[in-house]
Amino acid sequence: MNILYEAHASAIGGRSGHVTTDDGALDLQLSLPKSLGGSGGAGTNPEQLFAGGYAACFENALIHVARQQKITLEGTRVDATVGIGPNDQGGFALAVKLVVTLPGLPREQAQALVEQAHAVCPYSNAIRGNVDVALELR
Repeated sequence: MNILYEAHASAIGGRSGHVTTDDGALDLQLSLPKSLGGSGGAGTNPEQLFAGGYAACFENALIHVARQQKITLEGTRVDATVGIGPNDQGGFALAVKLVVTLPGLPREQAQALVEQAHAVCPYSNAIRGNVDVALELR
């Protein structure tokens, strides 16, 4: 693969620690949610970071496939929910739900764009077959 961009981040202290990027663009305190046994402090957590990254990446994939088809998108939104829970092998797994809003497009056309975006989105490709992803068109 021809790498076009690399991101570099470091975490110290696990889920109740701190995460930074080498360029200083990201510098965040992490807090373990109460539902996972933590204090639920003011910091973010890996699932929120993944949800934000996936939502942004998926929306850009939508923009990309729409541009290829000369479709103008306005008011597009992607809401991502990332869940974590125990799997049947004694570890933990993730589940994702992406709710996509594509106003002004016929439903059939919008659904086709969502499916095409799911095929090209790097996040979707990275987790395909490993993480359950539900796609919902609003």
